[in-house]
Amino acid sequence: MSTESANLRSTTLSELHISLGAKMVPFAGFNMPVLYTNLIQEHHTVRNDVGVFDVSHMGEFYVEGPKAHDLVEYVTSNDVSALTDGRVQYSCMPNETGGIVDDLLVYRVNAEKYLLVVNAGNIDKDFAWISRHNERFGATLSDHSDAYSLLAVQGPKATATLQKITSVNLSDIPYYHFTIGEMAGLKDVIISNTGYTGAGGFEIYVKNTCAKAMWDAIFAAGSDAGIKPIGLGARDTLRLEKGFCLYGNDIDDTTSPIEAGLGWITKFNHPFVNSDYHLKIKENKPTKKLVGFKLIDKGIPRQHYPVCNESGTYIGEVTSGTMSPTLNEAIGLAYVPSAHSALGSTIYVEVRGKLLKGEVCKLPFV
Repeated sequence: MSTESANLRSTTLSELHISLGAKMVPFAGFNMPVLYTNLIQEHHTVRNDVGVFDVSHMGEFYVEGPKAHDLVEYVTSNDVSALTDGRVQYSCMPNETGGIVDDLLVYRVNAEKYLLVVNAGNIDKDFAWISRHNERFGATLSDHSDAYSLLAVQGPKATATLQKITSVNLSDIPYYHFTIGEMAGLKDVIISNTGYTGAGGFEIYVKNTCAKAMWDAIFAAGSDAGIKPIGLGARDTLRLEKGFCLYGNDIDDTTSPIEAGLGWITKFNHPFVNSDYHLKIKENKPTKKLVGFKLIDKGIPRQHYPVCNESGTYIGEVTSGTMSPTLNEAIGLAYVPSAHSALGSTIYVEVRGKLLKGEVCKLPFV
């Protein structure tokens, strides 16, 4: 057994995934199911019906107390003051050198209690970062990542499936809103109208002790809707079709949210970490941008593949790429100079020594 394998963490449901025949792979320090049967089939299940992802590797922090709002507002780029109880906000945490510590979801439970949901690979880094800045605020910050399981029930039939096992009227929960209620006979479940697939559905937070009961109840409720367990492979193709950024690929500790097309979550009506730097990029226009593209020539773009201009000069690189199961076309995201970022611009991606023609296109792809 490799050192990496020996040090991998498991979610509460890892043994269940193995029993279901999932292919398990290392991801963000966890042993995670990348697929169960076939990536394309799993992708279509979520786009057309309903699928369930175990994303319990994600991190959950609570920020509480009279200074909770002030701390969250300072370490995140979005406008926290726009949140009301039961609302969720996509945001990012800028660092002090022009990049991003992580992207995250901010849940407002009440005026003095916020839930931050962060990426699995960044849990320790994020908690240390927020803790350092909390020295000037004095909020109560606690890490509950090891206590929660998170099931993402996604697809056009997700709401109807979940409605069978809860008295909460799910149609009353708008997109990017949540409630805390009963589901599958379990109390204090966080029921969140969010997701990383663009296919609709909910993310369900439960204590680890309740994870198996929730999983079983969801699958029983969806038995007539073609429900299936879905691996992280399809999660990646689904998010890419929607143009959603993945930390470590499309955004990282060197990229500005303005360059990444995340100006909509970067609000300058309040000071946040390094906000002046990003404001200057916005005012002066970014010199590079994250764009979506489709390949015209046959091939599949992958992360780090070079992007060139017509003369073959290197101008950037692919950050994410795949063959879209929905479109049956090769798609990707890449950073290119702003002069090459206009819709319809021609770019070339180097794939196995060949320059393949591509075109900058509008996001989302699907």
